[in-house]
Amino acid sequence: MKVHIGVKSDPIESRYSFEWLFGLMREHGIHRLQYGSSTVTLLADDEYFRALRRSAESYDIRISSMFSSIREFGGFASGDPLLQAATRRMWERMIRVASLLGAESTGSNGSITFRDKTDLKEAGVRQFLANAKELMVVARKAGLSALTTEPMSCTWEFPSTPSEIHRLTGELGPAHAASPDTTVPFLLCSDISHGIADESRQVTHDNWNLFEMQVPWMWEFHFKNTDAIFNSTFGFSEEERARGIVDLDRLKAVLERNADRFPCKELVGYLEISGPKTGRDYTDGHLGEMLGASLDALRRTFG
Repeated sequence: MKVHIGVKSDPIESRYSFEWLFGLMREHGIHRLQYGSSTVTLLADDEYFRALRRSAESYDIRISSMFSSIREFGGFASGDPLLQAATRRMWERMIRVASLLGAESTGSNGSITFRDKTDLKEAGVRQFLANAKELMVVARKAGLSALTTEPMSCTWEFPSTPSEIHRLTGELGPAHAASPDTTVPFLLCSDISHGIADESRQVTHDNWNLFEMQVPWMWEFHFKNTDAIFNSTFGFSEEERARGIVDLDRLKAVLERNADRFPCKELVGYLEISGPKTGRDYTDGHLGEMLGASLDALRRTFG
């Protein structure tokens, strides 16, 4: 199985153009992009996305994935039918935009329970799973190859724990198997920096075990570094590697050890870091060097 290095576009929003990012990626020999979180997704005319695809291709960049981290996309657990309907429309819009971009997949949050309304979680999970089955049909008609969701570092967000991941895959996997010609599979956009620490900051599920158990359903993943309790996230510069817990050589060994267990023949890991503080004259200018340092570290390990 081949592992490709990609970049998620989140950190450029409102401070650099896509052309700037495409140029930086080409400079570092990176050719896969995950289109990330942006309100433009919901509002821009279709031609914007067609033009963006053409621009990427002119730099030899393929927009191979789309994934939104906007938490409103998890509104199936809100308990409000109006918000649930809005969430459904947002998912359908993501599928449309992913198709326009030429991406193979798109995804976002599953269901997110309000912390003051804990009783809504189970109903929210059922809402998400029911809508996911219908969206698998919508995505197939749009020409996509998969839908994804990301196991998170918080038990208020579904899925997060191994049992929740098994619940999701155990229900949506058979739904696709029963209708393989009219649905796409619903798989995982995993993250090597995601683990779970409880209210007392004790780790209950470490990021390594959680990541490896997801392999049979892992369509793609995020390269990201973190601390011992998954509180802050950052990249892979020399200083960041010294203080982070994500060892790239160990990650490479995990991927190689499980090479024949993935649901895809080619796996893309997208660098997902926010970069420096957005919107400051003394920070924005450092984005290129921050992305470059991490991409260089990834290339040294993964080629």
